Amino acid sequence: MIGYLVGSGFYEQPGFTAQDVATRFGRVTVLLGRRGESPVALISRHGPGHARLSHQVDYRANLLALKKLGARAVVSCSVCGVLRPDWPLGHPLLASEVFFPSNRLPDGSLCSVFTEPAELGRGHLIAGSLVEPTLTAAIERIWRREGLAPLTGTYGHVDGPRLNTKSEVRALRAAGVDFISQTCGPESVLANELELPYALAAFGVDHANGVTDVPTPPETLKANLTRATAAFRLLLRELAEPAEGFRFSNFVYRFD
Repeated sequence: MIGYLVGSGFYEQPGFTAQDVATRFGRVTVLLGRRGESPVALISRHGPGHARLSHQVDYRANLLALKKLGARAVVSCSVCGVLRPDWPLGHPLLASEVFFPSNRLPDGSLCSVFTEPAELGRGHLIAGSLVEPTLTAAIERIWRREGLAPLTGTYGHVDGPRLNTKSEVRALRAAGVDFISQTCGPESVLANELELPYALAAFGVDHANGVTDVPTPPETLKANLTRATAAFRLLLRELAEPAEGFRFSNFVYRFD
């Protein structure tokens, strides 16, 4: 099973059934369906009507719910602001790296599913990258087959819910970040702690604050949001999990 974490435009899915899943971090509504013969689980991270802003998303509950349901890989879908003026908008983006140095959840606590002393399975995540190359490559093949040319670079997590200032965007660019959004940093860490191969499938909808002399026009942003939804729905239809599952390249050093 592939688990998807999605944003706006996915509040309901034809042919999917809603199921409430209880976790130790709260209850989560998951949409369950199928891709051919394979089950698919989908969580709308913001909820119906975008009820939850980025700092109100139940990140740990979402990832534990997918794990509990039997997900063997996780794909985050996110619309993003582009930090590179030479990158065109309206294109899919793939993360090769995740820049999330704060490693904090919105409430300020450390981003981890390991919250209690001596809890079973606690350990240290040892990761070359938070993004799994084999899963990312499978996504790229689907987009390229359909004539979409994804751009690949470093994703940067920003806290929100406000958008970033020009000086903050300059600092992120200096750190090597290519595109940003407000939700995928915690998702990438938590998926890896749960030993779930993780990929970030994004879409560039506007240029971040100050990247270009003229801000992205609202009509361009709206059109790109529509294109993003179509690109993400394509993955839901076409991405298939191999029988052996996707490789998990990282390692969690556990104490029991």
